[in-house]
Amino acid sequence: MPARIATFDDWVDLFREWQKSIGVDLPEITSYQFEAKYGQLKTMEMEFGDYRGRRKWERVIQIPDQRVRDALQNLIVYQGDTEFASVEQQRNLFEAAPSDYDRQALARVVTEEMRHGWQMCHLLINHFGSGGKLEAQKQLERRAFENKRLLGAFNDPVENWLDFYTYTDFVDRDGKFQLTMLSYSGFAPLASSMIPMLKEESFHLGTGQDGLRRVLKAGQVPVGIVQKYLNKWIPAAYDLFGVDHSTSAHWFYVWGLKGRFDEHAAAAAADKEHLNEHSRNLYREECGQLLAQLNKLIPDGESKLYVPDLKFNRRIGDFAGQPYSVTGEQLTPADYQKHRAAVLPSDADLAILNSLFKEGGWVEEKKATTQAE
Repeated sequence: MPARIATFDDWVDLFREWQKSIGVDLPEITSYQFEAKYGQLKTMEMEFGDYRGRRKWERVIQIPDQRVRDALQNLIVYQGDTEFASVEQQRNLFEAAPSDYDRQALARVVTEEMRHGWQMCHLLINHFGSGGKLEAQKQLERRAFENKRLLGAFNDPVENWLDFYTYTDFVDRDGKFQLTMLSYSGFAPLASSMIPMLKEESFHLGTGQDGLRRVLKAGQVPVGIVQKYLNKWIPAAYDLFGVDHSTSAHWFYVWGLKGRFDEHAAAAAADKEHLNEHSRNLYREECGQLLAQLNKLIPDGESKLYVPDLKFNRRIGDFAGQPYSVTGEQLTPADYQKHRAAVLPSDADLAILNSLFKEGGWVEEKKATTQAE
């Protein structure tokens, strides 16, 4: 492990080394002026939990319980880890970009994910003392491609551009949910960090949905292969909402650290025993709406895209490792393994895609722009 950092500038030096070590020290990225950004909160009053009605905390020392401080730091560590991990997952896609527009979009996505990780480390270093500095340093020492990131989905490879479109549409959409829930946090620096992050995240989601739209418009990639990539990434995103009956989510809510995705719109009181399930179900509903839009591009008579069942291919929670099909039927263990092989991307699918990537025309053309979106 390198020498312990003492200042944020020390961390920035490690950040530059990390960019080089994973191969993303590209001109369009290194020329970006990285900075921490904080938005204006609509209220400084805590909106839920046991501290509801009190003023939001602006410094960690104001938090009255060490357990709450530790939980808050843990939330920030996990969020930052996902940001750096996604950059590592996507680092090899630049040279295979199907167009200048796509390379430009990838550069923006990757750069903004780096900035989000930078933001979380800015919080850790400036608010959490020596422990926060150590955690900020560790953010740059784990590697997704060494299976060392904290959450399983962020160690999975993003191997090609269909992978990328699906990932940004559906895994980054989990990110939208997580950032929204943190935007209600009782710790004001974290809540205000979410405002610019959510604005930037919206471009990532749009890149993914528009990418899948362009794939279907081109009509070259078999719809069945597109479905297999949905089957890969949507269950991975289900896992990112956390375990069922989560005591951590319960206490995050009670302590005012992380609200519900629909906190402002929800009429009913929070079911604190099923907070992760609530968010996961809202996420699945949104996925269904997105696929309904994409299905309009698929000719009548052809199979339509669908959202995988909540029980399929899960790695955490009540259904972890359970033999359920992509449509929710329970299978024998042997049949389940055959089913997974049939409904997840295979070497044969990759061979078809590689041939299409080589020929071109597999994704609708879109012109690059020199202006910010």
